[in-house]
Amino acid sequence: MSGATGLPGKLTAAAWIVADCGSGEVLASFAAHRRLPPASTLKMLFADTVLKKFQRSERYKVTDADLADIPAGSSLVGVKPGITYTVEQLWQGVFLRSGNDAVHVLAHMNGGVAKTVAEMQAKAEDLQALDTHVVSPDGFDHKGQLSSAYDLTLFARHGLKNADFREYCHTRIANFPAGGKKTFQIQNTDRLLTGAWGLKTYDGLIGVKNGFTSHAGNTFTGAATRGGRTLLATVMHPKSGYNAVYEETAALLDWGFTHGGSAEPVGTLVEPISEGGARATPTRKTAQAAAGAPGTESADPSAWRLLEGAGGTVALLAGGIWALRRRGKSGGRHAN
Repeated sequence: MSGATGLPGKLTAAAWIVADCGSGEVLASFAAHRRLPPASTLKMLFADTVLKKFQRSERYKVTDADLADIPAGSSLVGVKPGITYTVEQLWQGVFLRSGNDAVHVLAHMNGGVAKTVAEMQAKAEDLQALDTHVVSPDGFDHKGQLSSAYDLTLFARHGLKNADFREYCHTRIANFPAGGKKTFQIQNTDRLLTGAWGLKTYDGLIGVKNGFTSHAGNTFTGAATRGGRTLLATVMHPKSGYNAVYEETAALLDWGFTHGGSAEPVGTLVEPISEGGARATPTRKTAQAAAGAPGTESADPSAWRLLEGAGGTVALLAGGIWALRRRGKSGGRHAN
């Protein structure tokens, strides 16, 4: 494991990444561009796309039509037709309870689900989250809906630049309308934030978003600040336990704060094209390698910037964003 010390030894996730939020340096990763179902972590991209469009004090009366296209089996916060909600309350429903009902109301406010999906895909392309294919705004299991640990980390990094995004993902408890003057309490399902289900709260945690479906398994992107440094970690599909996704995220964040300062970065989180980011354009050779890499789903060669192939090697792709390097075999985990 060239240049790495102390990397967590019991990581079971199908893909993971830890990066510096400020500099964008990727400190360590495994299968960072493997395309996997994102579950509700895709709601970070939904927020990146829609959050700025409405004032948080704006009020909206929900109709039956707003809730008609929610997938069966969705997580719900309890939005009801006929009740008027503020935009702030709807976003609390999205971030705290991962409510697909709140997502669909905001999507209809935005002009409909189809329009919102198209805008989310365009936003992903601007962020250069090229592993991501959006089918629905809520992250629920749909055929072909995929993202990657790398892309989810991009979504979180971009979102945290927005004060409202940052506040919502850090909110632990809120009161939600139940009709009339009645409310009920909702709690954030991020266990590192609340300390629920036997987990300790993570020191310095900001947020960001968790997700689970029976098909996707558990996925989580977390951000924490210590000593003036903010790190991001994304863990996708650990093999066991509902707490594993949080435990492995915490372990990666711990490693980043302890050893990340001396680790040689394996790459960089790209900047949005609209903010002057250089466009990622893999070479033919590296694109062909990406297309043949094991463990990918519907691999799109144009979607890869950091490739971890069959030999356990990290290859950093060209295009003005990655310096090409070859790293030695490291038993499936890479840090430099």
